[in-house]
Amino acid sequence: MTLNVTYRGKTAKDTDIQTIKQLTRDCPGISRRALSKKLCEIWNWRQPNGTLRDMVCRGFLLELERAGHIVLPAKKRNPNNPFLKRNKPSPIAVDKSTIESKVCLVKPLKFIQVRYTNLEKTFNSLVEQYHYLGYCHPVGEQLKYIVYKKDRPVACFAWSSAARHIGSRDKYIGWTQELRKKNIHLIAYNSRFLILPWIKVPHLASHLLAEMAKQLFSDWRRIYKHPVYYLETFVDKSLFKGTCYRAANWIYLGDTTGRGKNDQTNKANRSIKAVWGYPLIKNFKTKLCEQYIV
Repeated sequence: MTLNVTYRGKTAKDTDIQTIKQLTRDCPGISRRALSKKLCEIWNWRQPNGTLRDMVCRGFLLELERAGHIVLPAKKRNPNNPFLKRNKPSPIAVDKSTIESKVCLVKPLKFIQVRYTNLEKTFNSLVEQYHYLGYCHPVGEQLKYIVYKKDRPVACFAWSSAARHIGSRDKYIGWTQELRKKNIHLIAYNSRFLILPWIKVPHLASHLLAEMAKQLFSDWRRIYKHPVYYLETFVDKSLFKGTCYRAANWIYLGDTTGRGKNDQTNKANRSIKAVWGYPLIKNFKTKLCEQYIV
């Protein structure tokens, strides 16, 4: 029997509750961290790269406790959680002199993946200062890039795990709900794209999008040990037309509902976003709809 609790794609069942209660009985004094790791091993709940999803599991356990289905072991400590409160990135000085040129004259450009490098602070700072949405820490698997002209930053890209459900995208791919849950990690989401305001180069945005797609395909496989076959992004229709995505051969799929994933009113409560997608390989739909990915 299924219960009325679903968390990050996992729907609770009576057998799950029995397993949790049995573990807490068999292991008196077990910590919540240890409990979540044991459950991940039992359920084979892992990220695509094989790492246990124990942090997600702890969230799942909290939802079950709030719903009254289980009682978790008492907390042994309350460690500081850096994800709950983050300081905004500090400003970092860069050369702001204007570059006004043609695309052919600013090449070659270097795409540097800066996640977990000394340049990550520079990326965070530039996005915080100059992107209209500011900096937001990506979720799940994520990569960050700074595009350089020699030693000068020109643009920034942030990529992260895709949204679990987007109606127009899911219809376009044609996958079932079960296949979407299994294969959603094969899509990467472009959460930030910034060309620094003093870079005045016509058609640069579409050129960067095209070159970025080529590098992301190989970098994702190398770092996360699995491929991505499709890219997506959302463009706020009240602010932008998505011209650079169209010029880079991205595909407009439709609009979001403007309700958000936790909406209970069925009424729009945020701006409408255009959904754009970009296949990285010709048979991307076949790959995304395969039952088992090797």
